[in-house]
Amino acid sequence: MEGDWNYLTGVDEAGRGALAGPVVAGAVLLERDFYDSRECRELLSFVNDSKQLTACAREAAFKQMGALEAKGGIHWATGIASVEEIASLNILGATRLAMQRAIERVTSRNSFNGGFEFWTEAEELFARRGGGKKVIRLLIDGLPLKKFPYLHTAVVKGDGKSLAIGMASILAKIKRDQLMEKLHDEYPAFGLVTHKGYGTQNHFQALCRHGPSPIHRRAFLRKFQSLENKIPVS
Repeated sequence: MEGDWNYLTGVDEAGRGALAGPVVAGAVLLERDFYDSRECRELLSFVNDSKQLTACAREAAFKQMGALEAKGGIHWATGIASVEEIASLNILGATRLAMQRAIERVTSRNSFNGGFEFWTEAEELFARRGGGKKVIRLLIDGLPLKKFPYLHTAVVKGDGKSLAIGMASILAKIKRDQLMEKLHDEYPAFGLVTHKGYGTQNHFQALCRHGPSPIHRRAFLRKFQSLENKIPVS
C-alpha cells in the first residue's frame, strides 16, 4: 500500500448480530516493515475472515498470532461494549465504541508512548509527513463509520482482503467466544457455549422456556417476537 505511513491497524468486530452478550472489537497494529517479513508470509496461510475458518483453523491462526505478539512482531488489543451500552447507544453506536476502545488500547501501549497521527489518503495528496512521526493507516472492516473520532479507510469485506483486518477478525471472534463461554457458567440454561448468543433454534427454544436473561439484548428480541410470541421482552 502506498503512502507516508509507518504503522497499519486493522479493526473488526464480533457479536454484532447476536441476541445476547457484548460486542467485541479487535485491533491489530503492524509496523510497515512487517509486510516484508517471513512471519507475514507464514501468517498469510493461516489468516482469513474468521467466519470462513473452522474453529480449529481459527485457533491455529490465533496461536500463530500469539507467538508473534509475544515476540513483539505484532501488537493487538480488544475493546468491549456491554449489553447496557448496546441498549443505550444501539448496536451501531456500541460497535463504534468497542472499536474506538480497541484502537485506543493498542495505540497506548508502553512501547509506543502515544503520539500517533492517523493517515488519510486525502492529506497524502497535499503533504508528506515527516519528522519521525508515528503515522497510522487505520483500516476498518465494512462501510465508513459516521461520527467516528479517528480518520479511517473502510474496506467492505475487508476481513478477507486485508491481513490486518483478517487478524483483527480472528482476535475479536476468539475473545468474544471466550467471554460467552464464561457467561455460559452464569447462565447455563441458554446453551451459550454452543451458539455464543446467536439466534439458533436451540437458543430460541431456551428463551421460550426461561425468558430473557440480563445479558440478552431486549431490542433484538423484539424483532424476533413475531417468530415466537412466547418470548417475553418487557
